[in-house]
Amino acid sequence: MQCSALRKNGFVVLKGRPRKIVEMSTSKMGKHSQAKVHLAGNDIFMWKKPGDICPSTHNMDIPNIKRNDYQLIRIQDGYLSLLTETGEVHEDLKLLGGELGKEIEGKYNAGEDVQMFVICAISEE
Repeated sequence: MQCSALRKNGFVVLKGRPRKIVEMSTSKMGKHSQAKVHLAGNDIFMWKKPGDICPSTHNMDIPNIKRNDYQLIRIQDGYLSLLTETGEVHEDLKLLGGELGKEIEGKYNAGEDVQMFVICAISEE
């Protein structure tokens, strides 16, 4: 997709990572140059926010983002066992660190039914 066609809250690949566009501005054309677009986007997995500048006519990659819904059935050795809607078990996701990981583990240990969704883009979950 052409850089000038991107919009805020859309998704783009910046510096090899899938990002949600949170800021976007366009500079005017110079005497001998093209208009430039400044993009800043949060990494959808790590929430870092680098920016990038590219010509408005430059083509950008758009990530294919998929959301999968699961039910947590077990936590073992730091990995989650998740049940898909079709009844398959997904066991290769590592429990997140930080507050979210502690909240998930706390609810599981308390015997609560934990429903979660996992975002997948560029072969990363």
